[in-house]
Amino acid sequence: MPDIAFVKPALPRAGALVLPVTEDAPLMGLAKQADDATGGAISRGLEAARFKGRKGQSAMLWAPGAGLAKVVAIGLGKDPTEAAAEAAGGAVANPIAPEREAVVAADGLTPALAAAFAMGVALRSYRFDRYRTTEKPEDKPKLERLAVATSDVAKAKAAFAPLQAIADGVFLTRDLVSEPPNVLTPTECADRCKALEKLGVGIEILGPKEMKKLGFGALLGVAQGSAQEPRMVVMTWNGAPKGKKAGKPLAFIGKGVTFDTGGISIKPAAGMEDMKWDMAGAGTVIGLMAALAGRKAKADVVGIVGLVENMPSGTAQRPGDVVTTASGQTVEVINTDAEGRLVLADVIHYCIEKFDPQFMVDLATLTGAIIIALGHEHAGLFSNDDTLAQRIEAAGKQVGEACWRMPLGEAYDKQIKSDIADMKNVGGRPGGSITAAQFIQRFVQGRPWAHLDIAGTAWSGKDLPTTPKGATAFGVRLLDRLVAEHYEG
Repeated sequence: MPDIAFVKPALPRAGALVLPVTEDAPLMGLAKQADDATGGAISRGLEAARFKGRKGQSAMLWAPGAGLAKVVAIGLGKDPTEAAAEAAGGAVANPIAPEREAVVAADGLTPALAAAFAMGVALRSYRFDRYRTTEKPEDKPKLERLAVATSDVAKAKAAFAPLQAIADGVFLTRDLVSEPPNVLTPTECADRCKALEKLGVGIEILGPKEMKKLGFGALLGVAQGSAQEPRMVVMTWNGAPKGKKAGKPLAFIGKGVTFDTGGISIKPAAGMEDMKWDMAGAGTVIGLMAALAGRKAKADVVGIVGLVENMPSGTAQRPGDVVTTASGQTVEVINTDAEGRLVLADVIHYCIEKFDPQFMVDLATLTGAIIIALGHEHAGLFSNDDTLAQRIEAAGKQVGEACWRMPLGEAYDKQIKSDIADMKNVGGRPGGSITAAQFIQRFVQGRPWAHLDIAGTAWSGKDLPTTPKGATAFGVRLLDRLVAEHYEG
C-alpha cells in the first residue's frame, strides 16, 4: 500500500494526476489548474473520450504536458456516496500503480468522500508477493506516495484515520488467509496474533493440555490426525469508556482450520490446494480485532479462534467415532470433513462459560452447500435473533459485504439426530448449510447468536472493485461497521 497523505491543493510536477469527477460537472479547482497548465490538453482529451463523469466511467490521458506522465479521470456519477467514491478509488489503483507518485484532485469532494476515495485506492493496492522471487521489475507496482489534495486537510485526515485502521485489519486478514499451509500452521497463526498486543489487545494462547482439561473433545478430535498441535487464541479489547458500568462483551468466533484435507473422509485432489483458506473465519476475527483496536473502538470485545489442521493418518479421527464436547453433549462423527462445526462447538461453549457475552457471531468457511445456494455474491447468515440478523444485513449492505438470511427450524434439526449419540455432525445433502448451522445452534445455550457461512465469499477467483483476486477479508469491515453503528459509546 502506498503512503497516503492529505495535502493542500497544488499542481504536481510529475507522476500521475487523478481526477474524480461528478457527472456533467466542469473541471474545477486543482483539475482546472492542471488543464490550464497543459494548455487545455486535459479538457480536450476528456471531450474526445466522451467522458461525462458517469459512475464507473474512466478515461486516461498520456503525457498531457506540464511534466505529468498521465491523467486518470474517474466518474463518480451524480450525488456521489462514500461507497461510490471508494469504488472509484479502487478503479484507479492499477492505472496509477506504475508511477512513483500520484496526486488526487479531491478539492471538489467533501472530506468524507476524499477519505473514502483514498480507502478505495488503499484496498485495491494490496498484493501478496512474499514468495515471488523472479518477478520482473516492470511488473511490480511502483506507487510509493498518494497525495490527496483537499480543501480541508484536517477533516479529511480525521475521516481517514479510522479507515486506515480498518484497512490494516483487512490486510492482516488477507495476509493470513493467503499464506501457504506449510507456513501458517496453528502454532504460527497463534504466534502472529501476539502482534496485536502492541495495539492494546490482550492475548491468551491455549494448547492441547489446556484444552484437554477444558474437555475440548470435539476440537481435539479434529486435530488428532495431524503432527501440528492445535491452538486456541483468546483476544480481548477493553475499549468501553472508563466509568461506564461494565457490560457484557461482544464476542466474535472464528473457525481456523489451517489446512483441510477432509481427514479420513478425504477431499478430491483437484482444488485441494484451496483448503489453505479454510481458516478464513479465524483470519477475519483476527483482522477485526486489529481494526477495532487500531481505531480505538469504544466497546469491550472478545475474539476467539480455534486453530487446527485436519489430516489423515494412523491417529486420525474415523467416521463412526463418538466425541464428547466441552458442553458434555456427544457427537457421532459421520464425516470427518465436517470438522469446522466440531471446532466451533467447543470454542463457543468456552466463550459462553468464560465471558457470558452480549451476543456471539461466528464466521466459518463451513459448507460447499452455501455456494450452491448463494454463489459467491452473498454469505449465508443464520441467526436466532432477529435484531442481530437485521443489523448484520444492514452493515453488510453499507460496506459491500452482502449477507442473505437463511432459515433454521425443527425439521432441519431432526436431520442431525443420531442413533447412538446426542447428534451426528452431518445431516445429509439436503439443506447442508442449514443443518450445519443447526448443529452449531445446539451449543449456543439460547444466547443471541449469528453464524456467517463465508465459504463462497472468503476467496475470490477474480478481481473485485477494491479487492484483488485472492483473499477478500470478508467480514472485517462488516463486523467493524456493526460494532460502530450499534455497540459503541
